[in-house]
Amino acid sequence: MTISQLRQGTGVDALSASFDAQLERKSERETKTGKPFYEIFLVDGTGEMKLKVWENRPQFRALDDIPDGTLLRLSGEWTQSQYGIDSAKWDMRLLNETEGSNFLVGDPETRARQDADWADILEMTGAIADPRLRVSCAEFIKQYGDRFRRTAAARKNHHARRGGLVEHVAQMMRSAQAICSVYPKLNHDLLTAGVLYHDCGKMWENSYPEAGFTQPFNIHGEMLGHIPLGIETANKIWRDVKEGEEFPQWQELTPDSEEIQLHLLHLIASHHGTHEWGSPTLPRTPEAIALHYIDNLDAKYEMMQMGYASSPEIGPGIQERQFPLPASLVAPLEHFKTKENDASCSKGEAEEDELF
Repeated sequence: MTISQLRQGTGVDALSASFDAQLERKSERETKTGKPFYEIFLVDGTGEMKLKVWENRPQFRALDDIPDGTLLRLSGEWTQSQYGIDSAKWDMRLLNETEGSNFLVGDPETRARQDADWADILEMTGAIADPRLRVSCAEFIKQYGDRFRRTAAARKNHHARRGGLVEHVAQMMRSAQAICSVYPKLNHDLLTAGVLYHDCGKMWENSYPEAGFTQPFNIHGEMLGHIPLGIETANKIWRDVKEGEEFPQWQELTPDSEEIQLHLLHLIASHHGTHEWGSPTLPRTPEAIALHYIDNLDAKYEMMQMGYASSPEIGPGIQERQFPLPASLVAPLEHFKTKENDASCSKGEAEEDELF
């Protein structure tokens, strides 16, 4: 199983299962009575989990000799409570070379979903009509595509997994297309490019190594943050595009190229929406407002899906709050079904389930 599948499958009753994971880090701690225990953090391509290892378990001493980054297989009887996943009886072993290689490729379901999302990003950016924005997006993908594809959208709150940024950006682009059909005065080309670039600075905040599922910390990400890094990256790409053979041919196009660049940078700078959330400036254009709310909607929606999949039930139809959402989760209302739309609703729900 993956960590995500384990989280969705466990409850009060024990689930017998094995899963592979990378040891992200371990922390030796003490109980109130002074007894030592390890808290280990495990990750794979679908998520992360914590597990306490008590001193009376054989795994406690084994962890002394296991460095961070080690690939493990854990097997046991797993349960889940408000404190997370736990087991009264479990064991672990190192993955052999073949198992480790298969694990680092990622689980097939996540790979297939992210491959489809990447194909959508290529198609939607390739369909941009304005040649300056289209070439800028293509140059960005050429220079940073590999790093982009192994970056998370966050460290923990949403799409916090290898390739999560691709999932987030693809869904935002699809949302932008839908919104532009309702508000046709929105600049669809600019909004599409803005979605691609808005979190590109996270390639230095939340990127993964070429092999592995542990997010390292980057000094540039820590000292500058993803919005300034995104602005610098967009400026670099724009300078590269201006040096290309095609750029002089675009001098007579409207709007002016410098104006396009400024609007694109504004989308990156303002997409968090408020100064309190880290934006150096506030949204001042319709596209900036749209980008902010599309970003916020997709992040919040995935947090809710994560909560429905893993948060303990605290009452009938009520689940524990998923931080940073503002309140406890309530089970969503089912779709109205008739004989005519029952089949189509089931198909739509199945397609949505594939996103998570």
